[in-house]
Amino acid sequence: METPQKPRHLLEADVIEAMKQVYDPELPVNIYDLGLIYGIDVQEGGRVHVTMTLTAPGCPAAQFLPGQVEEKVATVEGVSEAHVELVWEPPYHKGLMSEEARLDLGLF
Repeated sequence: METPQKPRHLLEADVIEAMKQVYDPELPVNIYDLGLIYGIDVQEGGRVHVTMTLTAPGCPAAQFLPGQVEEKVATVEGVSEAHVELVWEPPYHKGLMSEEARLDLGLF
């Protein structure tokens, strides 16, 4: 008997929690609160497509951060496939950070 699939909104919430375990290597803030995640598309069958950016195109984390996010998302129960797309538009800006991240970084 096939296990019933988790509703998309619950799977998305679990994916967000998983991404909050990935931190920018130069800042003490997770990538989700930092505002690096532009989109999460939970598709039929548990496929998840994440659109993310980095703080700058020359960021050294570009070599490994998207892979870390993909690995973390893939571990979420109910995710059958994870794909991370790195984009540069729209450009990243500090206004994308959560209030908590701005407080943590002293940007208020």
